[in-house]
Amino acid sequence: MIETQHKYILHDAFQPMAIEEQSVDLVVTSPPYPMVEMWDEMLGKYDKNIETALLDGMGMDAFEYMHRLLDRCWTSCYRVLKPGGFACINIGDATRTIDGRFRLYSNHSRVLQSCMALGFDVLPSILWCKPTNSPTKFMGSGMLPGGAYVTMEHEWILILRKGGKRVFNPEERQRRRESAIFWEERNKWFSDQWTDILGTTQKLGMKSDRKRSAAYPMEIPLRLISMYSMYGDVVLDPFSGTGTTALAAILSGRSSINIDIDQQMLIESSKLPSKRETKGILNNLLASRLSRHLQYVYAKDMLFFKYRNQGLGIPVKTQQEKELYLYPIKSISRSNDIIRAKYQKWKKSTLSRIITQE
Repeated sequence: MIETQHKYILHDAFQPMAIEEQSVDLVVTSPPYPMVEMWDEMLGKYDKNIETALLDGMGMDAFEYMHRLLDRCWTSCYRVLKPGGFACINIGDATRTIDGRFRLYSNHSRVLQSCMALGFDVLPSILWCKPTNSPTKFMGSGMLPGGAYVTMEHEWILILRKGGKRVFNPEERQRRRESAIFWEERNKWFSDQWTDILGTTQKLGMKSDRKRSAAYPMEIPLRLISMYSMYGDVVLDPFSGTGTTALAAILSGRSSINIDIDQQMLIESSKLPSKRETKGILNNLLASRLSRHLQYVYAKDMLFFKYRNQGLGIPVKTQQEKELYLYPIKSISRSNDIIRAKYQKWKKSTLSRIITQE
């Protein structure tokens, strides 16, 4: 039976992490965004130069001091990642007026600069598009030439790899086959633009909202974990916040290490997995993924699907999907500050119900 472990660690991500070198398979995180005002006070506590630069109207100096803090985290991430491991960083650029001058602060390019210097290979990035039709979204004087600014309706998901391709041993190759994704998911997820995910708040009981915690929607880490890791891998989030990455890891059959400096936030997020309703919500999300595949199947000519998945008994497009399996959660328990999740095969009655409903 598959079992995963999830640790919640109170720690400052700007300091070296007490994690064994080359012990993590994937990093998925969304750090504080430099030059976004909600993070000024927190980042300023680490380096007084930030506060001084902002007061003196030196925007680019403040920007650089903030990123030097983040650089420490990327250094730790590089150290703990295994060769061939990935780091997926969700970060937005910032616009701000400092000393009467409005400008863009390109957070994503500064992070890439730091990570390339560490030795990461930069892979094609994803634009997480979040368009809005609000008439107040435009910045500047509007209709007058030279007085308005292009709206920013996207964030970046940077994809980095430590060294060359991962090498899989025989046992890992089997787990990799079971961890495959559906053909239509591949086509959608491995696009450089994600336009179908809204910036929503945590839906599993966390009181803190996105404005306070900067939590990203569950779909973001769910996709990234499925794309860049496999069952049994270890996922690290050094800025865990409301614990969205941990929940996505539990749902995906991966272990996780979740770090945050906010003790109350960490306590609240670590309570979520063991809440009575959480297992049901996560399993419903898993069933929805299977249902979406079946909807795709039934919308196509059956001759389009050349293979049948062995464990689920459903049509699939490619041979690589034949051993794909989605493991529902059997139980979630807590012991010695570690969350443990156990998984099982689908009950025939449950699987039949999902299939027949489609």
